[in-house]
Amino acid sequence: MTDTNNPANNPEVVHIDGEAIRLEDLVEDYKTLSEQVELLKRSNKKAVRRYRREMALRPYQAELIRLQQYLEEHHSRMIILFEGRDASGKGGTIRRVTRYMNEKHYRVVALGKPTEEQRTQWFFQKYVGQMPRGGEVVLFDRSWYNRAMVEPVFGFCSQEEYDNFMIGVTGFEKDLVRQGTILIKIYFSVTKEEQARRFERRKNDPLRQWKLSEIDVQAQDRWDEFTQQKYDMLKRTHTTHAPWTIIRSNDKHLARVNVMKVILNSVPYERLNPELDFVPDPEIVVSGSRELEMMEAQRLRSGKFVG
Repeated sequence: MTDTNNPANNPEVVHIDGEAIRLEDLVEDYKTLSEQVELLKRSNKKAVRRYRREMALRPYQAELIRLQQYLEEHHSRMIILFEGRDASGKGGTIRRVTRYMNEKHYRVVALGKPTEEQRTQWFFQKYVGQMPRGGEVVLFDRSWYNRAMVEPVFGFCSQEEYDNFMIGVTGFEKDLVRQGTILIKIYFSVTKEEQARRFERRKNDPLRQWKLSEIDVQAQDRWDEFTQQKYDMLKRTHTTHAPWTIIRSNDKHLARVNVMKVILNSVPYERLNPELDFVPDPEIVVSGSRELEMMEAQRLRSGKFVG
């Protein structure tokens, strides 16, 4: 009779380098190692994919430098407004757009809550103080359109203040453009499901948790309210002199590439690489008027706006 209590005779035990190891432990170790290998493979694939995507932006980033040179030579002023829902990809796009630009000739403006003094001023006054000089690009990470979207949803402005803004903003922008400022208005459109996924990632990633604010937490619950505000904003502020461009931003990389194309197509500078594809993807880039048509069609079909 075999003594299975003796490791030497136990079929459930193997000997490796003189050490007795239970088969059950060996199988468990193998599973753990396999999972680590798969994780490493996925991590490497993500790293390679991220690298390729960043490299794909390089030709357009080089063109943006040439565009800057054109603005400097012609003493032209450019303002780019980045608007959209929380977690729609505005900040990441701004970082890619400006990554290789000449820092002396661009500024990123992200204004905080108004001070008590600013509350007593003309609404546009704090933004006028940030306007570009000749040869400069100013990128607004959220802009005066806070008053059209965030403020009314959360009750940060009165109905009268909102109405005054909606009446005055088109004239304000028309005057900017009339006096030679190149004004680009970009709205990032992300689906409710993708926004929820990005919020969850922020919640669980210690390097992204700082991005999650109390307002972000309420964004999903107030989705329909924001959608209504978006519609009203486009309906009243999409004009021939200052049109809106909508960017479908579920895919961050495609959003970034196409935003660069929109910016590059806004001035007649001499292309660095004429062979590069400068045509925006119609699945990603939608005009404000087309977006209004689609939203109105959604409302007719389902009785409400979808997003």
